[in-house]
Amino acid sequence: MPRRRRVTGAVLAAVVAAGLVACAGGLPPPAGEWVSAFERDHPLTGRVWQPGHRRFTDVASLQAAVGQSDFVLIGEKHDNPDHHRLQAWLVGRMIEGGRRVAVAFEMFTADQGPAISAYVRDHPKDAAGLGAAVNWPNTGWPDWDLYRPIAQAALAAGLPLAAADLPRATVRAIGRAGEGALTAAMRQRLGELGPAAATVKAAISKEMRLSHCNMLSDAVADKMVVVQRARDAHMAASLVEAATRPGLHGAVLISGAGHARTDHGVPEFLRRMAPGRKVVSVGLVESLPDHRKPEDFAEQFSAPSLPFDFVWFTPRFDAADPCEAHAGALKRLQHRK
Repeated sequence: MPRRRRVTGAVLAAVVAAGLVACAGGLPPPAGEWVSAFERDHPLTGRVWQPGHRRFTDVASLQAAVGQSDFVLIGEKHDNPDHHRLQAWLVGRMIEGGRRVAVAFEMFTADQGPAISAYVRDHPKDAAGLGAAVNWPNTGWPDWDLYRPIAQAALAAGLPLAAADLPRATVRAIGRAGEGALTAAMRQRLGELGPAAATVKAAISKEMRLSHCNMLSDAVADKMVVVQRARDAHMAASLVEAATRPGLHGAVLISGAGHARTDHGVPEFLRRMAPGRKVVSVGLVESLPDHRKPEDFAEQFSAPSLPFDFVWFTPRFDAADPCEAHAGALKRLQHRK
């Protein structure tokens, strides 16, 4: 799906202010202080669910689990401002608890690493200009001000930022040629899991088709599976590498929820690349009007249960049907080979 989504200046101002407060202290936003307008009064909004235990828990328990983990993945819906507020809050709580971690972003690609390092060298405590330094406005991601409080929390504490994803040119090449575009290093990373079981490939393909409104051709879906696995493996390797820096206790990944899922996302590669290290995945999930129980949300992830260690439910930012909003782009995907 297209990633570009713009948010109004007024909303951004509120988000940035709230995010900076979250980094400095305070509590997660209660229902009356959400930025997103839809489903604020939903019975799940603001609650934390543990799928593996089939029970609700409290924010303090979530915070404790995050604070005791080597690798923490916080999966978002990219355009939801409240997801970024909660990400900044969780990173801030880890820092307050004495955790020294690298903060990695799916949104930063490996080839942007030198620009990030140069910017941080010259502006070690200020994330404001980092977006411009990596040409963020032309990347297609939502506005940098949504992510800035997360980066600011890290820089203010003297923690490193890491570029987690593959270069865009590499992703495009894999999208065109599939497995034929994988380098030897990529194949080795994927080899950490051994040959991908047909059931795993089928599960990822189903997820891709569902997230693209069931409008993908077989050829495009197959290549997207390769892209997804290659990106997940690279992100896992990036986290492991970032966590080896002197004085660090681990790494946090800020990413889309699909990369943070425990069944076939980044955590699966981490468990093989860093055996014995504790991995915790937090999925930030928007409440939906026709979903009243946590179990109702599993279908949107094409899984028997929600594929995260913790799920934090939030209001919904946009009530528009994404299949209608992106109909043109999806039709173009149908004709790709």
